[in-house]
Amino acid sequence: MSKITKKNPNPATPEVRHLTGALEFREAEQDGKTIRTIAGYAIKYESDSVVMRDWYGDEFVEQIAKDAFAESVRANRIKALWSHDASQVLGSTTNSTLRLTSDNTGLRFELDLPDTTVGRDAWESVKRGDVDGMSFGFRSKKDKWSREERGKDKRPLYRRTVLDGELFEVSPVAFPAYPETDVSCRSLDEYRARTQEAERERRKRKLVLEAEL
Repeated sequence: MSKITKKNPNPATPEVRHLTGALEFREAEQDGKTIRTIAGYAIKYESDSVVMRDWYGDEFVEQIAKDAFAESVRANRIKALWSHDASQVLGSTTNSTLRLTSDNTGLRFELDLPDTTVGRDAWESVKRGDVDGMSFGFRSKKDKWSREERGKDKRPLYRRTVLDGELFEVSPVAFPAYPETDVSCRSLDEYRARTQEAERERRKRKLVLEAEL
C-alpha cells in the first residue's frame, strides 16, 4: 500500500526560525541625540538548524543558502519587530533604521532603536543579556530536499536547503528555539511524493527485467 501524501493544512503561513548568539550594543551621540544600536547576525548561511518536525511529525534539518533573501533585501521593505509583534515596530529598511548586509557568514543587521517605550525596553533587555537571540519570518519560494538515515533504527531525516525566499521581518526574541507549531513545509510533502513515485518506477523496472530473464 502506498503512503498517503500529507498536505500542509495552512501552506500560506509564514515560517519562523530563530538564532541564538550574542547581540552587540552601542550608544553614540548624533545631533544632540543618543542613538542606541543593537547588531549581530539575524541569519547564518549554510549552517544546520536544530532538528525540527513538520506538522505531521517527520524530522528534518534546514539550511539557508547564501543570499537566499538577496531579492528581499534589495526590495527594502523589511521590518524589525519586538518578538514578532507587528504592533511593536523597532525599525525598517525603508528609512535605514534597520540595515542589513550579507557576508560569507550570514545576514548581519544593525538596528537603531526608537526612543519609545518598546525601544527603551528592548535596549535594556539586550544590554542586560535577558534577550540574546534573533528570529526571522520568511516564506520559501524555492528549496531543495534530500533524505538521510539516522541512528540504529535508520529513522529517516530530511534535509532542506532554502535557495530563495521572501524575508518579512527580523526580531529580537527572549526564547530562541524552533517551535514545532511554526514549521509547515508543503515542499516536504512534494519531495516525499516524488521520491515515492521514483521508488515505484524502480521496482517496476526491476520486475520487468526479472521477468525477461
